Amino acid sequence: MADTVCDPRHFPVMRDEIIAMAAPKDGEIFIDGTFGAGGYSRALLESANCTVYAIDRDPHVQETADKLAEEYPERFHLLPGCFSQMDILMEDHGVGAVDGVLLDIGVSSMQFDDAQRGFSFQNDGPLSMRMSDEGLSAEDVVNNTGENELADIIYQYGEERKSRRIAKAIIEARAISPITRTAQLAAIIEKAVGYKRYIKGKRQIHPATRTFQALRIYVNDELGELAKGLCAAERILAPGGRLCVVSFHSLEDRIIKQFFKQRSGGISQGSRHMPQALSAVGEETLPAFTMIARGAVKPTKTEIGQNIRSRSAKLRGACRTSAAVYPRDKSGDEK
Repeated sequence: MADTVCDPRHFPVMRDEIIAMAAPKDGEIFIDGTFGAGGYSRALLESANCTVYAIDRDPHVQETADKLAEEYPERFHLLPGCFSQMDILMEDHGVGAVDGVLLDIGVSSMQFDDAQRGFSFQNDGPLSMRMSDEGLSAEDVVNNTGENELADIIYQYGEERKSRRIAKAIIEARAISPITRTAQLAAIIEKAVGYKRYIKGKRQIHPATRTFQALRIYVNDELGELAKGLCAAERILAPGGRLCVVSFHSLEDRIIKQFFKQRSGGISQGSRHMPQALSAVGEETLPAFTMIARGAVKPTKTEIGQNIRSRSAKLRGACRTSAAVYPRDKSGDEK
């Protein structure tokens, strides 16, 4: 069914697969933790006579949410905020448990395509990258962070091997004039490391791609939000509730995979991106989840052909058991 309300630039990745995994039923309550352009919320509402609470920290989604609320009165509600606090937000609305949580991690297509948000260098815009339009911006990070720390950010969150060279070039450039535009930063990086658009006939990614990813993740604390959000979902899901998560790069998927492996009774090796709540759990703890599918579900070739941004997506899902929340995460605090 066509999305008559959702932004036409937004294609909900693996919509059919995630709805099949979430398996909404009449009377159930779902959280769409990353509302964006509303694709998954609409899919849930169309699939069953369920109630959806959508969460988003981006104030730009309000208009889309209002239209969806008009179409599905009493069944759709938008809660401004971070999905890492979903249990607190739901408690404020008198809901103590839900039947499903959907998360689509990362930047939405409408954020990415809006040059004024500063997420992409494809079209020049202010160097912002803030999902909430508040707090630290990419411009702040680029112009005020020391060289070593900046290099570490680019390396850790962008997995950029040339992070030291890029950081040095940024420091030298900002000494001449502040870096305030996306195209300006992209040009600095391109000059520092070089760029051949094609090698042996194969198109190469722009050398600024990983640095922009790193800055975006750092500015919005995306990996921290993800780790805390998974724990929050564990706390609020009722027995039998489904947790479905779509990610788009290895750093995200590593956290999700580790969480599900540990929470379903596997062995966890720990991660520098995860709160300690996800490690060092006693052997007496019963599994909080059972896996819905073995491994990650990936988009079909047909979908990739229709939406190239889906090519790196991975969907993982699990079903909540009746076991208690893992001991070190009962309060939701990072120890």
